[in-house]
Amino acid sequence: MITIPQRVLGEALIFSARNWPSKTAVVIKTREYSYSALKASAESIAHHLVFSGIKKGDRVAVYMNNSWQSVVSIYGITLAGAAFLVINPQTKADKLHYILKDSGAKILFSESILNNELSGALGDPTDIGEVIISGDINKISRFPSIKLVDFEETISSDSPKSVLPQVIPNDLAALIYTSGSTGFPKGVMMTHQSMVFTSWSLVEYLRLSEEDRILLLLPLAFDYGLYQLLMTITIGGTLIVEQSFTFPASVYKQIELSKPTVFPGVPTIYAMMIAANKKSGLAFDCIRKVTNTAAALPEEFIPDLKKIFPNALIFKMYGLTECKRVCYLEPELVDIKSESVGKAIPGTEVFLLSQDGKPVQPGERGILHIRGPHVMLGYWHKEELSRDMLREGTLPGERILCSNDWFKMDEDGFLYFQGRTDDIIKTRGEKVSPLEIENIIYKIPGIKEVAVIGVPDELMGEAIIAFVTTHGNTEIGETEIQKECSSRLELFMIPKRIIFLTEMPKSSNSKIDKKELRKYFIENG
Repeated sequence: MITIPQRVLGEALIFSARNWPSKTAVVIKTREYSYSALKASAESIAHHLVFSGIKKGDRVAVYMNNSWQSVVSIYGITLAGAAFLVINPQTKADKLHYILKDSGAKILFSESILNNELSGALGDPTDIGEVIISGDINKISRFPSIKLVDFEETISSDSPKSVLPQVIPNDLAALIYTSGSTGFPKGVMMTHQSMVFTSWSLVEYLRLSEEDRILLLLPLAFDYGLYQLLMTITIGGTLIVEQSFTFPASVYKQIELSKPTVFPGVPTIYAMMIAANKKSGLAFDCIRKVTNTAAALPEEFIPDLKKIFPNALIFKMYGLTECKRVCYLEPELVDIKSESVGKAIPGTEVFLLSQDGKPVQPGERGILHIRGPHVMLGYWHKEELSRDMLREGTLPGERILCSNDWFKMDEDGFLYFQGRTDDIIKTRGEKVSPLEIENIIYKIPGIKEVAVIGVPDELMGEAIIAFVTTHGNTEIGETEIQKECSSRLELFMIPKRIIFLTEMPKSSNSKIDKKELRKYFIENG
């Protein structure tokens, strides 16, 4: 039998549905969905999108919680030849509107429980001409120029069968939005080629097979969450879907029922599980692989994780949205090279350069650069920012990704994270622009000056700290500022601490001196 290689994202679903039609592809609570059901539903969505006027390369947005509907939407969009963008369901109306307008998305998938933010986002003009709703469509606000369509009716109806476009590896597959230094999210452009390559590279080093059952706890808008779906469908495995880790007891029950073999997490999740283990002896012997990214996994966590997952290999990893994953540490070395994040993932290359672009010696600090097919095309409609991140390679036309992160490399080629070179805060695996938070706090009456910084945090990678000065006798408290932030920003962007100062430290050019603020926090925090 001749095996056809996968070239574009949608082919993974076609191949897996052909090989394992009745196998469970997705588990939601106690409900199971087969590969044939996923393929049929995704194709119905694809035909509807094409019938509605979507052309190859058009952008289609998904603004949903983790669900069967969001999985179907993602694969329906890619089968239609469009580029999908998954938006975190925590996203507030202002940012949702910005992302929809910036991307030029023409159709939006969402759900009725998100109507408040939807109505706020769609009240101002965007290119959205149709919203496909899961849930009670009667709860959705109406807009004269936007057509409302019922999701469930769309996948169950005999809609006209359109000719789906031919997609090639070079075509745009997705925009993955991440925070930028300007305070506005940037759309990372990923082709089918880069995402298919990355999926297979991850599958290879994580030693995954069709027998694996992967637990999804992280939002599909987060690339770490998204690739759990892509890898599952690629290998013909099973994805066990949870919306979040908000209710740990519910997650633990699902693990006992569904018996996942792969547990992707972040340090904040592992810290909660370690506390539960110390209290009640929490342990899961069904798990065979444990993965970590976002913040660095503290060395002290390893012995406790081995108690919780006694049969598991533990993978430490590092990555960034602009190329998904950079490196990983072989689980057999987790005790030997405990502070390292390993070596480059299969099929890629990494190296360190000084700030003036010269190679550094082993043991010296340098800025990590990444070379490989997984590197982004650039940022959507942001050529200048793209040039800042993508540098000329040694081959004509080749682009190398600059991570803006400091690393050291030892004599054996293992990498050690040393810190960031730019202003972006990386917390809980998300990139956060200090400016975006500062702009929200400045809107509060009585605020004089604001400066937001990230400080090292064992669980979150970096914790967000906001320094504030006020006008005159203004009385405002930490809780009030955090409450305003929570009404306008995603949960991971809310400052952990608000510190009030009488005056901000200033540099010689009269700018707020964030280095002095970091020093202040270390001494007084």
